[in-house]
Amino acid sequence: MSGAKPPLRVELVWSKDLQFGATSGRSAIAVDADSVTGPSPVQLLGMALISCMAADVVDILRKGRHPLTRFHAALTGERAADPPRRLLRVLLHFAIHGDVPAAAVERAIQLSREKYCSVWHSLRQDIELTATFDIHRAS
Repeated sequence: MSGAKPPLRVELVWSKDLQFGATSGRSAIAVDADSVTGPSPVQLLGMALISCMAADVVDILRKGRHPLTRFHAALTGERAADPPRRLLRVLLHFAIHGDVPAAAVERAIQLSREKYCSVWHSLRQDIELTATFDIHRAS
């Protein structure tokens, strides 16, 4: 398997209440189901999804030599009212700063969603995902 990534390994150690210490490789984070001492599991899922797609979009725009000067991304997720309270809809919004063509941003988002974002492809595909963007050109 040429180019295959090693298996993902995450370890979780319970500290108290619904709080855990999570480690993966050299990274560590506090996880708290009550969102007090750290992000909840669903918040981490949202962070994983938006950071995966954002990294793809930035990488694709930079490889296309588009003059990206700043970038901001935000995620809004709608969850089911009843357990398991899974994500039903996700809106991603990307704020692109620089003289970047809209078609290039649309293509980058499409490539991330359809081909590259491993987090999105690991989720249920019946989640409604909408991505929007603004381009802020220098005056």
